[in-house]
Amino acid sequence: MIGNASPTRVVQVSRHRGGQVQRDKDSLSVEEPLEIRVAWGNLEARAVEALAVTMRTPGDDFDLVAGFLLGEGILDSIDGLQELTYCRGQETQEYNVVEARLRPGISFDLDRLRRNVFTSSSCGVCGKTSLEAVAFSGCTNLEDELRVEGALLPGLPDRLLEGQGVFAQTGGLHAAGLFGADGELYALREDVGRHNAVDKVLGKTFLDRKFPADDRILVVSGRASFEIVQKALMARVPVLVAVGAPSSLAVDLSEEFGQTLVGFARGDGFNVYCGNERLI
Repeated sequence: MIGNASPTRVVQVSRHRGGQVQRDKDSLSVEEPLEIRVAWGNLEARAVEALAVTMRTPGDDFDLVAGFLLGEGILDSIDGLQELTYCRGQETQEYNVVEARLRPGISFDLDRLRRNVFTSSSCGVCGKTSLEAVAFSGCTNLEDELRVEGALLPGLPDRLLEGQGVFAQTGGLHAAGLFGADGELYALREDVGRHNAVDKVLGKTFLDRKFPADDRILVVSGRASFEIVQKALMARVPVLVAVGAPSSLAVDLSEEFGQTLVGFARGDGFNVYCGNERLI
């Protein structure tokens, strides 16, 4: 983990059990703000702007920022990224501000990003507008050849849980994992925010030059929202598996771009909401 912040903190609690009260220690998941800044333009005249602040669990911050850049359509190739660095100084909290420095010549639509029309569930836009926004950001139909044994899918959430070390301590984190078609785990990340966990694991893929992730299965520990589907599509992930339910707009988005969306993967079963043709 880069930085000196811990993902957990120990506190004193009073445990009430069977009418008895006992003082004990408990581990909590740490939640702190991370400000994401982007610097771009020529080296002689660099522009810097804070694009977002997200509440996250410290750790794998560079993966998170790389996933954010990918998911928001700021970068479609790791070659456009010059450097990721912490901004430490008197005006900032140490390790809570990351600046992404783009290579000279790389540009993006700052006004569109500020509008942020498809990343907030409370933005008030309609589903049609949201789907158009994803297409506008550069996402196109998935045309991979990935095929997956259906019997593999319900066991993936258990594999995800086995790798959640901080969740085992705190019980308070979401997780996202990337698996191969054979069930091998490629990467797993935890975070207090569902979207951050997805950004972290997809950002690792981006930084490791394993992009596009068109031969991977993304597994998330919670439900499948529109935003999570959008992030998976931007990374070209063909199969998304959720422990919980998808939203209606998540199904619309997956179907629109040819993704396989699976929900309620647990025990010995699952629901396929679209893209059943990828399952063997």
